[in-house]
Amino acid sequence: MMKNHLESLTPTAASLLNRRSFLRAGAFASAAAILRPKGLLSQAAPVDRVAQMRQSSAAVPIKVTPLRDNLFLLQGAGGNMVSQTGPDGQLLIDTSFSPAVPRIREALATLGKDPLDAIVNTHWHFDHTDGNEALHAPGVSILAHANTRQRLATPQVIRLLDLHFPASPAKALPTQTFDREFTAYHNGDQIDMAHFDAAHTDTDIYIHFTQGDVLHVGDIWFNGFYPLIDDSSGGKINGMVAASDRALALAGPQTKIVPGHGPLGDKAGLQSYRDMLATVRDRVSKLKSNGASLEEAVAKKPTADLDSAWGHGSMTPDAFTAQVYRTL
Repeated sequence: MMKNHLESLTPTAASLLNRRSFLRAGAFASAAAILRPKGLLSQAAPVDRVAQMRQSSAAVPIKVTPLRDNLFLLQGAGGNMVSQTGPDGQLLIDTSFSPAVPRIREALATLGKDPLDAIVNTHWHFDHTDGNEALHAPGVSILAHANTRQRLATPQVIRLLDLHFPASPAKALPTQTFDREFTAYHNGDQIDMAHFDAAHTDTDIYIHFTQGDVLHVGDIWFNGFYPLIDDSSGGKINGMVAASDRALALAGPQTKIVPGHGPLGDKAGLQSYRDMLATVRDRVSKLKSNGASLEEAVAKKPTADLDSAWGHGSMTPDAFTAQVYRTL
């Protein structure tokens, strides 16, 4: 079990979603046609959006990409996953949607015969944790930040998407948590983990395989498009910029950086994303400090010159501007 390999470190107004690009962006995959947040998209008959997302995830294949030696990127319907293989057992970062678990198991079986030993959650969102319960067999530990366990153990809402979640089953909850930093020694690598101050949510962590030179930063990075900032879970634009800075300080020129959504990235890509976040933040902050309302700030189109590069994901430029305004 992972607890045998871990050592805690003491501290030390327009349409919301661009539906046509939702699948390409990869954020909450396959939900483009069903997400209709109240007051932001045209209303339809009530549907169980979470159930529809789960159902649609079952048919999405898992793509496996080798990273370094015993490290692999797994991409499917939910957030990007990373697997580490070896004699200590397989370690899996994030667990996607629950119906994707059979495909995840098949993918892991192709990587090695060692059983799953440990799961790490980058944050609480269900496209990263929904498979926890199904994968949590005897002897498998689940590690996350303390806020992730707290949020999973209680009813939650992603207000921006009008998604509601009951408390998760006991078997889905992290079995080990930390507050600031944690280090694991697993399959011959030192794995450093630490909590980001509130960014995408208040539960975000990074996982750094120091020998493998692979850094998973979760949903502080949506690679290639405007991100979701979940203000109902404590997310803040300033935290997104600060988290990007912190990740950049960890990364070297050869570091492979895994975003929560989108393609595998590197330091240059993360730097470009960070600069976009800071630029939009500064422009919206100036508008807000000069007295502009949210609607007025959105109407000013502060992202206009950036949209050709970043406006192709699930968040429209107007929706991203509104998120930035609300979380300043």
